Amino acid sequence: MNRSTLIDPNVLKTPGNLVVIDLRPRSDYEVGHAPGAVHLDIAGWTALALSPEAPAEEQALWSAEIGRLGIDGSRPVAVYDSGRITDAARAWFILQWAGVDAAVVDGGWPALRALPGFEAETTTQTPVPVRYQRPADHTPVVGLVDRHGLRAQLGGAVQVLDSRSKAEYTGEDLRSNARGGHIPGAHLLSHTALLDARGHLNAPDVLRRQFADAGLHAGQPVVTHCQGGGRAALAALAALHAGLQDVSVYYLSFGDWARDDSCPVVKP
Repeated sequence: MNRSTLIDPNVLKTPGNLVVIDLRPRSDYEVGHAPGAVHLDIAGWTALALSPEAPAEEQALWSAEIGRLGIDGSRPVAVYDSGRITDAARAWFILQWAGVDAAVVDGGWPALRALPGFEAETTTQTPVPVRYQRPADHTPVVGLVDRHGLRAQLGGAVQVLDSRSKAEYTGEDLRSNARGGHIPGAHLLSHTALLDARGHLNAPDVLRRQFADAGLHAGQPVVTHCQGGGRAALAALAALHAGLQDVSVYYLSFGDWARDDSCPVVKP
């Protein structure tokens, strides 16, 4: 496995030592899933990571959540979703931050179903809960930034990558925010541009060109964000796939930034 980035869907035909996590709706999982895959309610993890009571940096809580999936840290983990990759990227980001050797299945379920000879499994897999503890010496491949840390870095070497839509970036689409626009100095590269027509992540050379065209320099740190974490995680995954080294995610993203009136917002 290419640690903390992508895994070829062919590997899941015979997963061997892999822990495989299916993030699709439960009803889809029960119709058919990758051999040995267990189901994870990603909506629950999404709500948990964005809640004030259980932020993404809460180690004890996430160790318990991970252990409930039967993940003890001794085996690598592969996650896949319905094909958008944002759900898989969200789970991957949390797992790698917590010290798990995790990777996203490129193309998700559509790519798996398209494999010659692939046979979906219909038996529901029930994970046996185990104890998981983040390694004491773990350094995440992708870091985690809050709004205070990001605000302190604005105007310096850090590059902010906004992976939302252009309408969100300009403030035309407010989503659920009271304020619209973007973080000062942020570079726009919408998450949809990171995938090819098949729903796979673009090739590294294509991604490098896209990042450069968006105004990002490979030798400087990058912080990705979106509205609430999923698209930002996908952008971070793409940055790693392109070869960027110093990548972090502002997981609470613009929804968190816009709520704080002391955080500046640019609206063209």
